[in-house]
Amino acid sequence: MKITGVETIQMKEAGNLVWVRLHTDEGLIGLGETFRNPAAVMAYVHETCAPALIGRDPLQRNLLTHALARKVGNHFNGFPSRSVEICGNSAVDLALWDLFGQANAKPLHHLLGGKVRDSIRVYNTCAGSRYNNRLRHGYNTELISRDDPAPAEIEPLDDLLLQVFEPAQLARELLDEGITAMKIWPFDPFALRAGGMEISAADLKKALWPIERIREEVGDAMDIMIEYHGLWKLPAALEIADATRDLGIYWHEEPVWMQNFDDVARYRERVTGRVAGSENFGTLPWYREMFGRRAIDVANFDVAWIGGLSEAVRVTHLAEAYDRAIAPHDCTGPVTLGANVHLLMAAQNGLICETVRAHTRGFYAEIVDEVPKVENGMISASDRPGIGMALSERFLARDDLVRQVSGKTVA
Repeated sequence: MKITGVETIQMKEAGNLVWVRLHTDEGLIGLGETFRNPAAVMAYVHETCAPALIGRDPLQRNLLTHALARKVGNHFNGFPSRSVEICGNSAVDLALWDLFGQANAKPLHHLLGGKVRDSIRVYNTCAGSRYNNRLRHGYNTELISRDDPAPAEIEPLDDLLLQVFEPAQLARELLDEGITAMKIWPFDPFALRAGGMEISAADLKKALWPIERIREEVGDAMDIMIEYHGLWKLPAALEIADATRDLGIYWHEEPVWMQNFDDVARYRERVTGRVAGSENFGTLPWYREMFGRRAIDVANFDVAWIGGLSEAVRVTHLAEAYDRAIAPHDCTGPVTLGANVHLLMAAQNGLICETVRAHTRGFYAEIVDEVPKVENGMISASDRPGIGMALSERFLARDDLVRQVSGKTVA
């Protein structure tokens, strides 16, 4: 088998996402995905990746991905993910894994060693349909708080607004669906106002209010994760850690800037509940440092930002060596979610799966022909070959797509 063409696809409606399709002379098409800086990523894929891929055997995945990371593109030997090169390489790697599964007529969980479970618990990241997937948001998702005017009506599944204004209702809705874990970020507006340096007693009380309302409504039936987006400096983060001590927080995600290894380790010593990281810095060298310092408990890497499923597998094995869990990140796109679920089905140290109900029931289903199923708070993987999904015919017929091809596509 040979790769004959490399295709990138972007849509205006969810403009942060980029899909990469690898076309082959046997008619198979591998599907990958990445997120953010779409124009630069697409340019990199066609300028750098395509010449290194066209004419090559896609089943030599290790050889090709190593070449992109170490020889063809910029040499990468550091901690951060999410660079243009690594995003492009991630999408290519996912597409190569998809082709590997299709060529062997097996789902990825089979090729990753087989299922250790048939399904896994999900948590709902409390975002809305407009969150994180458009180049221009309808409202500023980071700054919105209860200090802003409450909307006259909140649309169904707009969990971002519900977490701010109606957290008890949101928790009850999720429990009624069988979802027993949720992630919110009530501290972000106050971090952004003060540069993460401090939080006043009044603002601390405001930030705690949604957590307290959830506990009043559903008690301990709901696990609560707090996302901090790495916005806090250590002194303020420790103050918040103390304030949340008795609220039973399941995990604290990216509480400080996550390349500050000693700060994260000091935070871990102080806080109750797990520490999760890092969708932003989650490459193998970064995890080597963090696990070695016993600074994090949950690896929530993003397969579309760290080098694809190949790097995710390496991190998963490293986490297991340190007796730590994985919970891959997805608040972005359907292919990422699909790859995550396959990995979680095969990983002994899989903990929980991130989902956004506004995405899985919304635009994910418009883009691909099969979305991993969430039923009664559990998610399971497709048994179709590869990742188990393809871009839908309806999606490919849209008139707002930006498509570019290097080489030849499947007729």
